[in-house]
Amino acid sequence: MEIAVAREQALDAAEKLFYGRGIQSVGMDDIRGASGVSLKRLYQLFPAKEQLVEAYLERRDIHWRERLAAHVDHHRDAGERILAVFDWLRQWFAESDFRGCAWINSYGELGAVSPRVAAQVRAHKQAFRGYLAGLVSDAGLPASLADQLYLLAEGAMVTAGINGTTDPADQAKQAARVLLEACR
Repeated sequence: MEIAVAREQALDAAEKLFYGRGIQSVGMDDIRGASGVSLKRLYQLFPAKEQLVEAYLERRDIHWRERLAAHVDHHRDAGERILAVFDWLRQWFAESDFRGCAWINSYGELGAVSPRVAAQVRAHKQAFRGYLAGLVSDAGLPASLADQLYLLAEGAMVTAGINGTTDPADQAKQAARVLLEACR
């Protein structure tokens, strides 16, 4: 099996299992079984489970932010682009396999004991906050609004993950709308 193919198969399995069951409950044997990649090859690719977790979070970050940007890019009006973030969150929360934010979940499981995982989580959150800051800047709104929108989105993610409902996205969007109107 080609190395690049084996890596992608391992990461596909890791994403499904880590996100679905939690990182600590999934062993490398589980990844082997779900991916079809031999244990020997798996350890050649990822000498430690922490490295697999790090690669999973890094790859998921790229896909997550690409999906968000693709949704937002369908909107032309700067204010609507900001609100579209919350529409996208609602769509994400409605997915059948939604289990909350993978980075918040990972940080809760491993953030205190894995500097590598904590760094991936921080990088993702900083990139998301930076994305929001760009939308706010494009709209000509005060930079401080980005932090407020970020907290609304993050709170919606946590609440949706815990309650299993899309309502937090709608509630956060309404609050974001009030903030946008107050800034105009």
